[in-house]
Amino acid sequence: METVQSNSRHPKGLWVLFGTEMWERFNFYGMRALLTLFMINSLGIIESETSIIYGGFLALCYLTPMLGGFIADKYLGNRYCILLGGTLMGIGQLILFFSATLFGENLDLAKTLLWVGLGVIIFGNGFFKPNISSMVGSLYPKQEKNKLDSAFTIFYMGINLGAFLGQLICPILGDVKSVDGIRDIHAFKWGFLAASIAMFFGTLTFLFLKNRYVVTPEGRPIGGLPKNNTAEDFEEGEAQSAKFSQKSIIGAVIAFVLLGLLFHFGIGQNVVYSLVYSAGLTLAGLIISDSSITKVERDRILVIYVVSFFVIFFWAAFEQAGSSLTFIADNQTDRNFFGWIMPPSMVQIFNGLFIVVMAVPFSFLWDKLRGVGKEPVSPLKQAMGLVIIAISYFILAHNVKDLGNSGLLAIKWLILLYFLQTCGELCLSPIGLSLVGKLAPKRFASLLYGVFFISNAAGYALAGTLGSIMPATGDKFKKAEELGINLQDVLDKKVTLNASQVELFTKNQIPLANHTFAGYEIHNLYEFFMVFVVLCGIAGIILAIISPFLKKMMHGIK
Repeated sequence: METVQSNSRHPKGLWVLFGTEMWERFNFYGMRALLTLFMINSLGIIESETSIIYGGFLALCYLTPMLGGFIADKYLGNRYCILLGGTLMGIGQLILFFSATLFGENLDLAKTLLWVGLGVIIFGNGFFKPNISSMVGSLYPKQEKNKLDSAFTIFYMGINLGAFLGQLICPILGDVKSVDGIRDIHAFKWGFLAASIAMFFGTLTFLFLKNRYVVTPEGRPIGGLPKNNTAEDFEEGEAQSAKFSQKSIIGAVIAFVLLGLLFHFGIGQNVVYSLVYSAGLTLAGLIISDSSITKVERDRILVIYVVSFFVIFFWAAFEQAGSSLTFIADNQTDRNFFGWIMPPSMVQIFNGLFIVVMAVPFSFLWDKLRGVGKEPVSPLKQAMGLVIIAISYFILAHNVKDLGNSGLLAIKWLILLYFLQTCGELCLSPIGLSLVGKLAPKRFASLLYGVFFISNAAGYALAGTLGSIMPATGDKFKKAEELGINLQDVLDKKVTLNASQVELFTKNQIPLANHTFAGYEIHNLYEFFMVFVVLCGIAGIILAIISPFLKKMMHGIK
């Protein structure tokens, strides 16, 4: 019943893009669920190196949309970039399949195939990601742009439905254990193969349905070659192509190099993080330097930049799901879920499940509020998302406060956290995608989506930095106890370790001291999670305060 109602209000092209994105996310998140396990168990890569590779891979996946957006806007258009990106990602997964097939016969070749496969996926994601989001915004004529928040919320459901299915099916096929708990290290290939098939299926779906459904209300194709764009594809008075001067391009290259050197050598960021931060700032500066930009366009682009900055704090907190929250689920959570002991890696699947359940109700909520003239402006919705995620960590912080080093957290608190974070995500992420679609001049649409996705990458980088300050959990105290040492005494500096004990601690990845953040020492899980409460809470309050000013800069767009 809900689908019929949505179809009556939204163009059928939305559902084509919904399905295409769903299968792409199945492919991406299904592969992500297996990647680190495959590298550790099959390829023999140590855990610390695996974490570095995994973090760099994710960051680069959200850096390359800048390149894909530029090529789409200038040369290939959205359609061809989506087909190219989808094909590359399907091929990349096939390469991982062959890596997981050959590691027992030729380990060096299998590792080489891993790097090649990940590289192909990175570039494929760069072509695919910004362009399909851009096409959603292009489905709606100017007079219907107010539908974009609900449209992107529905589209976002496709993203998370695919993520949920990928995280469910690929591990079932690829992460196989025997009755006695021994992992079948040869099974990973089937998970990668399933991810590849899903990607090719989604790409073919788009290929065969795009000409019929992904069109304007007048029937003209959306996302074709930029050279074929007509005046009808642009708002009245809008320039039809970017006008970057040679001086601005040279300046952008110089700025990129200098910023990269500053982040790497001056601030101490690794190469990938330095690329992400410098690329985001450089691209933002290059776009705003275009001589064809009007005052209204410049104001709207600046709103995108401001919102992109605040998005960083949200993802830094949200992406703890794959690190600190999983460690909590593994080491200090009673995972008894109605009599079934849930694997720690599966606890985060509640986020995808809640998105699927709640995306359409949120879409209806925005439609209802808009109908009575009470719909919040987009930046205020995103401020609400930041405040909600701060509340989720506030609740968790108080429930881990008295756990100590051995107490167990009830799984219901993690489920509640993911429920609240899902509500926050639905207020922020699809609304951000929608905002870029509404505010971006058409000639910069994909490029500005690239800027928005770079802010995600920056959030992931910050998530890694913040996750690294997590204090020792129960398993570390137990390992220290097995070595005959009281870890708490070491952390409180009551005991000094000798050289051999330090070596044992390092070998077992047991911390020798508490971590610090902004000059404050983090002693326990309560203090750790309160960091996210403070960061996201302050960011949400500031964004809410400046929302009226941003509303004026949006010049009539909500």
